[in-house]
Amino acid sequence: MDTKEKVPIDDVTYDSNGSHDADFEAEAPAAGGLHRNLKGRHMQMIAIGGSIGAGLFVGSGQSFQNGGPGSVLLGFMIVGLMLLFTVQALGELAVLYPVNGAFFSYGCRFIDEAWGFAMGWDYAIGWLTVLPFEITAAGITISFWKEINIGVWIAVFLFLLCVVQFFGVRGYGEVEFVLGVIKVAAVIGFIIFAVVVDCGGVHSKVNRGYLGAHYWHDPGAFKNGFKGFCSVFVNAAFAFGGTELVGLAAAEAADPRKSLPTATKQVFWRITGFYVISLFMVGLILPSNDPDLLGSSGANTKASPFVLAIQMAGVSGLPSVFNAVITISVLSVANSCTFGSTRTMQALAARGMGPKWLMYIDSKGRPLWCIVIQLIAGLLAFVNEASGPGGTFFAWLLSLSGLSYFFVWGSICLSHIRFRRGWMVQGHTLDELPFQAQFGVIGSYIGFFLNVIALMATFYVSLFPVGSSPSPTAFFQEYLAAPIVIALYLFWKVYTKNKGGFFVRAHQMDLLTGMRTFDLDPLEDAAAGRRKSIFIRAARNVV
Repeated sequence: MDTKEKVPIDDVTYDSNGSHDADFEAEAPAAGGLHRNLKGRHMQMIAIGGSIGAGLFVGSGQSFQNGGPGSVLLGFMIVGLMLLFTVQALGELAVLYPVNGAFFSYGCRFIDEAWGFAMGWDYAIGWLTVLPFEITAAGITISFWKEINIGVWIAVFLFLLCVVQFFGVRGYGEVEFVLGVIKVAAVIGFIIFAVVVDCGGVHSKVNRGYLGAHYWHDPGAFKNGFKGFCSVFVNAAFAFGGTELVGLAAAEAADPRKSLPTATKQVFWRITGFYVISLFMVGLILPSNDPDLLGSSGANTKASPFVLAIQMAGVSGLPSVFNAVITISVLSVANSCTFGSTRTMQALAARGMGPKWLMYIDSKGRPLWCIVIQLIAGLLAFVNEASGPGGTFFAWLLSLSGLSYFFVWGSICLSHIRFRRGWMVQGHTLDELPFQAQFGVIGSYIGFFLNVIALMATFYVSLFPVGSSPSPTAFFQEYLAAPIVIALYLFWKVYTKNKGGFFVRAHQMDLLTGMRTFDLDPLEDAAAGRRKSIFIRAARNVV
């Protein structure tokens, strides 16, 4: 037998010391597997700015309108804290198991196969529906300068997305890196600008002078009481949606052991700097009763609270600059939509949970049929060309995505809790893990609890919406993802005739399949050396 044990991991094969053997490729359904072409800088920018888009720049306006600046700040801080725990848990799992499909596959392995199936398809459907929304938002943003039929811009943006797909995952990574740098620079610039405005440093036609926390007192920090506060959660989830993509990208990262821990640690700065601080500054310089905020829902970028705040300051030219940033941002998220949905659908098909033809990956590492489906979903943006208003249509589309993030994030936390349980029961120690979540399993318990609280708060405000009477339409436009997840879960239970309980038993968990071994630096400490020998023994056991 050859001295090097060959261990198939995901779509790429590694020998027992962790190096890639090009002559021993794992079987794939067609020409090849996913390529590990994402570098550390790509992973960091995906973590920092990958999903900054219409959710933050536009959707937050509805939260200001319904809940006021105090509710927005608290709501986004709670969801941000939840994401901090969630991404740390995901980082621990993804470094050890950088497999395609990431969180849905962890759900299958450590929670329940039917739950993993429900999470996977719910996540894929969510990204499929977000794409036409983001493309529409980009088209509306262009009309800030000149009114041109939005169908023209939808066609242009879809064509650009097609071009990016030709370059595979490296194209996705480079586009996200460049656009992410622009978004990060713009948010930092806005924060500095807002500080100047709040201190009275900008003299507009209506000189407001020093503002301080004036708008927190008049019209007030909180609107519509507890109901207004609860209404923030879904918008916050939509704004933060995509943070988990750094875990999904692990399967195509060149060195997940080094790039993933660094990327997950960047999430703290993204949450505090780009969401919490920027929204806090918006609340200081824009009153929550501004009449233009009434239109800040859906894809209406003309009512972006960021642009409105700049316009109120009276600085000519700057609204156009920030509107261009919003255009770039929503196109970036559209690019992320394609990545998130296609990789999830391909992984589902590879696990036997979807049509076999979705498994196809060409020699460039592109899941072609999944990409085709995602781009076809983008054609739904042309609904804007219909004679009737498309607002209702997009409201129903978004009902499939916003709430679903809570299910996905909660499942990641629960997967980590169950993994740690199985890891201990099967005789392993934490020293064997190449990367440990900074907050440990306690952080996952807190993250899971916060997800449950957010689901309950959203359920309450869906039953009793702000400013209107209870109705089935209002409820399902906010909570439609929940019955879909339950239906998917029950379908797979019935289809597979799985009569077992909800949890996979800790002693029955498969802890070896997909485990990646690592080359360690000779200067690393003895504990790391022990981890290496343990991983090699585990890999040999697989063979």
